[in-house]
Amino acid sequence: MSEMHHVVCGNCGRINRLPAERASKDARCGACHQPIFTGHPIEVDEDGFGRHVANNDIPVLVDVWAPWCGPCRAMAPMFERAARQLEPKVRLLKLNSDKAPAVSSRLNIMGIPTLLLMRGGREIARQAGAMDMQDIVAWTEAGLARS
Repeated sequence: MSEMHHVVCGNCGRINRLPAERASKDARCGACHQPIFTGHPIEVDEDGFGRHVANNDIPVLVDVWAPWCGPCRAMAPMFERAARQLEPKVRLLKLNSDKAPAVSSRLNIMGIPTLLLMRGGREIARQAGAMDMQDIVAWTEAGLARS
């Protein structure tokens, strides 16, 4: 029997089981039938953040941002492009710190934008400050290689 990975659907939040050895770029959710990977980050609230971090077997890259933050707005299209490069091996999330203050506080977010790389529910790397697409991808891959 093949190894299965659990991946949370960005559309409906259901947990899907995907074969680890098969390319999952074309996978669809068993509940809502939408693509599991779209090449775009998923906007999450506090509950969505918790669900993705706790239930995804693949690493999760989180952009903690706020709409009033100039560097956050400048980095947003770079994070969007990085999703096309990193999916399906990494799930990308956007967490608005103004709408999720409890999570931001618990994660000890001191400045934004902040990128968090998480695996198995725990933080494995953190980077504050805006980055371009190539730096986001390189930083993520380096963090995964170290963990």
